[in-house]
Parts: sequence; structure tokens; C-alpha cells
Amino acid sequence: MPSVSVRDVAALAGVSVGTVSNVLNRPDRVSEAAVIRVHDAIDKLGFVRNDAARQLRAGRSLNFGLIVLDAGNPFFSDLARGAEDRAAVDGLAILLGNSNEDLTREAAYLDLFEKQRVSGVLISPIGDRVARLERLRERGIPAVLVDRAAPGSTFSSVSVDDVSGGRIAAAHLLDIGRRRIAYVGGPGTIRQVADRYRGARDAVDSVSGAQLEVIPTAALTVLEGRAAGEAVASRPKGERPDGVFCANDLVAVGVLQGLGILRGLAVPEEIALIGYDDIAFAQSTVVPLSSIRQPAGLIGRTGLELLLAESEAGATTPEPQHVVYQPELVVRASTSG
Repeated sequence: MPSVSVRDVAALAGVSVGTVSNVLNRPDRVSEAAVIRVHDAIDKLGFVRNDAARQLRAGRSLNFGLIVLDAGNPFFSDLARGAEDRAAVDGLAILLGNSNEDLTREAAYLDLFEKQRVSGVLISPIGDRVARLERLRERGIPAVLVDRAAPGSTFSSVSVDDVSGGRIAAAHLLDIGRRRIAYVGGPGTIRQVADRYRGARDAVDSVSGAQLEVIPTAALTVLEGRAAGEAVASRPKGERPDGVFCANDLVAVGVLQGLGILRGLAVPEEIALIGYDDIAFAQSTVVPLSSIRQPAGLIGRTGLELLLAESEAGATTPEPQHVVYQPELVVRASTSG
């Protein structure tokens, strides 16, 4: 069945194509009688206007792109929801891309968003994407980094002070008397993972006799955390850490499973455990998880607001803004038993 065109609507309503366009886009310029006839024709013909084509003709999209490291991580789901809620206020939409911590997939999404001529891109990058984002900007598509600090960069950013967060997490374990600390997470090429380790390192180095080992993971997932937890539990008692700080809550959930459910070690009596992000599920685990809270929704909303400001500025690129939120310690049973 052939698609219904604007000309078909105009013919049935007995008006010009220009009048139909005005009814759809500027109804205040058309008489009430003409508006009624056009809408009656639209209803009878089942006409659906092609917004994509209209946006391409105008050179502007109602869509913004968002690329996250892991769409399965509730932290990024909350971040995306914050951006979506802000976008909905202005009748805009967010197109979500999941890089899955894969550089090739991340590059493919950047290419796709460029072809779609989105109005801007929010990105939590895996590595250094400055050159690629500069190319987007040259084509009129601004970008803002989210969950990634970028001091000194020409791109605005919204992040949490992950160095401070790592320091707070390790300091909490030290404050409850733990001295053999393990940091579980990876890969280290992810800036957030590296920054959280740096903070933990600072805290441990400040306490005489305290130790910090790194247990790397291939990804920030429950399965990787479970494998790390089992590996720790299989060590002789005197060689195990007495405190574990995980790079995110998903890894911490896996470590909890590997230590307690699979190996029978008591948390926190034998090994205290703290995660990062404070996802909703953290308080619902068998042993509720202590965590470092990030304002995920606020990061998403603020990121989109910065992106809207730059998109509306057009050719005049505003001074980059670097918004950094402070993390918060949330203590639960995994460190307070």
C-alpha cells in the first residue's frame, strides 16, 4: 500500500500543500476551518508525517546520542534516565548506544550518530576520544563527557571525583581495622577504574603497616567479581585480604557471591567488602553492600543541560564547563557487622 503524502492530504482537504505544512508546524497562521479540514483528511487517510526527513531538511535533529560503557550496569541506566527526563522537558529524545567497553563499538556508535546528524553526543568514553569528538564538533555536533573528568579539555564534562571516592572507600576499610586491602576491578585502561585505585592507594599509603594488592578483572561484571571472590576464598586464611574494595557494585556483588555463597566465608567478619556506585540492588543483596554513592541521574541531567547550551550556541562554542560532584560513603552490613 503506497504511503500517504502531504499532497494527498491537501487534495482531500481542498487546500494547498503550504496550508497543510502550516497546520502541522505553524497552526496559528491558519484559519480554524482549514485546521479542521486538514486534520479530518489526516485522520481519514492515516497520514503520518516524516519527522526524520523534516529534521534533515532543517539541518537539526530532535535527537541526542548517549554512549555508555555498559548499558547493563544500573548506574548507567540511572544516568540515561536522568538525561531522558531532562530531554523530555523540551520534547527531545535520547538515542542510547552501549559500547560494552569495546573501542570498535564505541567508534561505530560515534559514526552512526554523525550520520544521523544528532544535535549532540553525551559519552562516557573508554579512552582518549578528543580527536574524534573534535571532528564531530567541526560538523556541528557538540559533545559532553559524562562520568569522566576532563580538566583542561575543550569539551565540557560532568563527573564524580573518583580519586576522592577511592580514598573514602579504602579509608573506611582502614577505619574499621582492616590492613590487608585488595582492590578488585578492571581493565585499568578505564579512567574511572584507574582513578578509584589511585585514591585507594593514597589512603593505604597513609597508614603504617597497611597493604594494598590489585586483583584485576577483564570487565566490571558480576561474573568477573565472582571469579575474583572465589580466587580470594581459595587462598590460605593468612594470605587472604581482610578488606576488599571493588571498582563498582556489580563486581562487589560477584565477590560477595564468590566469598560467601560459594565458599562459605563470612562477610564482614572475615572479609569486609565495599563497592562503588550505590546501585539500587546494593541494599538488597544477602549481605547489604556498603558503597560509594554517585548521583547518576544528576550526572545525566547536568550533562544534557551543558549539551543543550552548546547546541543552542551554534557556531559560537561556549567556554567548557567541568562539573565535578563529590561522592558519598554509604555504610551497610558488608562493613559494619
